[in-house]
Amino acid sequence: MALDTARDMSLSRIAMKAELLDAETELRLAYAWRDERCEQSLHRLITAYMRLAISMASKFKRYGAPMNDLIQEAGLGLMKAADKFDPDRGVRFSTYAVWWIKASIQDYVMRNWSMVRTGSTSSQKSLFFNMRRVQARLERESAAAGETLDRHQLRQMISTEIGVPLHDVEMMEGRLSGSDYSLNATQSTEDEGREWIDALEDDSAQASETVEHAHDTEQLREWLLHAMNDLNERERFIVRERKLREAPRTLESLGQELSLSKERVRQLEAAAFGKMRKSLENQSREVLHFLA
Repeated sequence: MALDTARDMSLSRIAMKAELLDAETELRLAYAWRDERCEQSLHRLITAYMRLAISMASKFKRYGAPMNDLIQEAGLGLMKAADKFDPDRGVRFSTYAVWWIKASIQDYVMRNWSMVRTGSTSSQKSLFFNMRRVQARLERESAAAGETLDRHQLRQMISTEIGVPLHDVEMMEGRLSGSDYSLNATQSTEDEGREWIDALEDDSAQASETVEHAHDTEQLREWLLHAMNDLNERERFIVRERKLREAPRTLESLGQELSLSKERVRQLEAAAFGKMRKSLENQSREVLHFLA
C-alpha cells in the first residue's frame, strides 16, 4: 500500500512538471503523430496531458479501485484519444481526450466492481455512476418537502430521472447493495459450520432419473422399430425421408422420385403414421404417454 501511494505521488509530481502546450504546439504535435507516426511527438502530447488523466482518475477513488490502476487506465484512455485524434476538426486535444479517458476508467471500474458482469450499455453505465447521486438528491428533496418515498416510488423516480427502464434500476440496486462473497465462506462462526456452496441445489440429473430415462428411450426405440416393420417398403421410405433425416425432404421432391403427386405422397405419409400409431397402441398402453 505504501509503495502504491509513493508511486502515485511520483506520477503526479512528474505530470505536474510537464510542459503546458499552447494550441499551435499541440496542433503541430498532433499532425506529426498522425501523418508521420512520430513517437517523440506522441510522447510530448501524452506527457503534457497526463495531469488531466490523473485528475479525472482521482474522481473515481470512491469506487474502491487502487489509485495506481485508475491512473493506468486513464493513461490508456489518453493514448487511445491521441491515436484517434483528428487535428483537422479544429477541436482542442484536451476536449477530445476527456471522453476517452472517462470511458476507459469507467470500463475498468465496472469490470472490477463485481465478478458478475455489471453491464456495458450506455444506460447501465449511466445507472452505475449516477444512481446513488440521483437517489440521494431525490431523498433530500422529498425530505425537504415533508414527503416520504417508499422504495418503489424512489425507483420509479430514478428511472425517470436517468431515463432507463425500471427493471434496470431494480437490477442495478441489487448489484450495488453489496460486494461479492466467496461460496466457500462458512455460514456461521462455528468451527464446523457448513459453507454456502453446500446450500446450493444440485440441478444435475440424479442417477435414478438417468437410468429411468435410458430405459424409456430404449423401450420407445424398440416400439418404433416394431411399428416401422409393419409398414411396406414405400411407406418406410417416406417416413424415413420425412421424419428421420437431419434435413427432412419435401413432399414434392419425394413425389418426383416416386413418380407420384405431392398430394399422393402426403396421403401415403398420413396412412403410414396411422398404421404406426395403431401398432404402438397394440404393443403397450404405456405408449400413449409418449404419443399424447
